[in-house]
Amino acid sequence: MFVDTAKVYIKAGKGGNGAISFRHEIYIPKGGPDGGDGGKGGDVVFVASKDSDTLIDFRFQPKLIAEDGKAGSGQKSSGKSGKDLEVKVPIGTVVKRDGEIVADLTYDGQRAIVAHGGDGGYGNWHFRSSTRQTPRIAELGNPGEVYDAELELKLLADVGLIGFPNAGKSTFLSVVSNATPEIADYPFTTLTPNLGVARVDDKSVLIADIPGLIEGASEGKGLGDRFLRHVERTKVLLHLVDVYNDDAGKAYEDIRKELEKYSAELATRPEVVVLTKVEGVDAEIIEMQTAAILAKNPDARVMTISSSAHKGLTEVLRELRSIIDSEKEQTAEPSEEDTEALPVITLETKEAKHRAHHDKYQLGERNAILALGKDYDGDLDAEF
Repeated sequence: MFVDTAKVYIKAGKGGNGAISFRHEIYIPKGGPDGGDGGKGGDVVFVASKDSDTLIDFRFQPKLIAEDGKAGSGQKSSGKSGKDLEVKVPIGTVVKRDGEIVADLTYDGQRAIVAHGGDGGYGNWHFRSSTRQTPRIAELGNPGEVYDAELELKLLADVGLIGFPNAGKSTFLSVVSNATPEIADYPFTTLTPNLGVARVDDKSVLIADIPGLIEGASEGKGLGDRFLRHVERTKVLLHLVDVYNDDAGKAYEDIRKELEKYSAELATRPEVVVLTKVEGVDAEIIEMQTAAILAKNPDARVMTISSSAHKGLTEVLRELRSIIDSEKEQTAEPSEEDTEALPVITLETKEAKHRAHHDKYQLGERNAILALGKDYDGDLDAEF
């Protein structure tokens, strides 16, 4: 079953608590503090996998929870970090939090941390100083990120097939590729998107057949509004128009309006317009329908095919391949300006980290203290 949306509860692991411990050995009555730090909580990591093609598993597993970090212990022993939770998702999965994109997984093996585990709390060994030799304070571990996520699957394809129901999209895909979509002589035969790989001149073209759009699809009518997201990633749109339409120009214009309403950027995508089912149709009718489309868009590339008669298919595929190659060339290499704008990331020094910890602790922005001893004097500026 094809499922392209899901809602899941994501919870990264909580950091382990720091330990309050003192060294106790024979002949060493005052060994000093040796409480270790808590372990870091596990992250929730999504991994894109070519072996997955639906989000249906998340309907049955709506909670994704990583392991908590373990508490620290004596002898300066840090707690064990929580195990990361790795979750396989289909290529093309988008993870959103409150409508904002957290991760967009677009190739096989890509990994993204969608929820970070909390840091472990410091043990009392960190709070020793020349004036505080027996600190009875430690920190609680930080909580991990927790939120309700929306998952969306957007198919990755070179070409997106669009057009009214029964325009011949599924028939075209079945003839030029290895896909086997359901085909019948009535509208809305296709209820889920289909992917097919077509070959032309020893090159491949990945084509996505989107269930038929209707007027008002962008506002929720018909099936198209559920699947328009699947053409967002395509490099070129193949707009099929039935040559037997009463007015091919109006049919073309209606679909274009739905695209513009759904996404202004999508409406600017390169497009090839194809009149389908032209076998046995007089040349005058083809010319009339072509003129009707050009009247709506003078810049349109209008071609003709007959999927059942296998006519015009190679020419259309070559045109699509040419546009795809052109689009790839334009986005292949980043410009010098883009590379110069990349931020330079440097590592914090250990001293800076300790100072940041002190500042947060003094301002009360750090976690609650597990225990306070009578020797606690508030002097957190002393050197460790």
